Amino acid sequence: MKKKTKKAAAKKPAKKSVKNPAAKPVKKPAAKPVPKKAAAATESDLLKRILVSLDDDKAVNIVTINLEGRSALCDAAVVASGRSSRHVAAMAEHLARKLKEGGYGTRPISGAGQGDWVLVDAGDVIVHLFRPEVREYYDLEGMWSVGTRK
Repeated sequence: MKKKTKKAAAKKPAKKSVKNPAAKPVKKPAAKPVPKKAAAATESDLLKRILVSLDDDKAVNIVTINLEGRSALCDAAVVASGRSSRHVAAMAEHLARKLKEGGYGTRPISGAGQGDWVLVDAGDVIVHLFRPEVREYYDLEGMWSVGTRK
């Protein structure tokens, strides 16, 4: 019996890259600078967009809490209720989409899977969306001394 031996395949030599001195380097287009709006106009515009979005989505009992000077976290908080956990989650998704379309970038959403209390971080404004019984339990308006304490 003869043993068959495999010969190693010959390796092809690597191609050397030869730069063409006549070729021009490809320039990448420069990123366009994003125009900066006045801080006050942006905040009020952001808050208006949020309130319009919540109103369009039939949010219930919308309350805006001014936290400017009271919190380093945000300048305002918006608290609203939805009729069900599905309604609350849908309002949060619509709000995040509308903010992205408005040029505010992708906004993080917390709690949309459960739908009891959904938080949308819009930067200078934080939006809390609740089911009515969960909103009553946590009483954020009372904690920030807005309206009557329960």
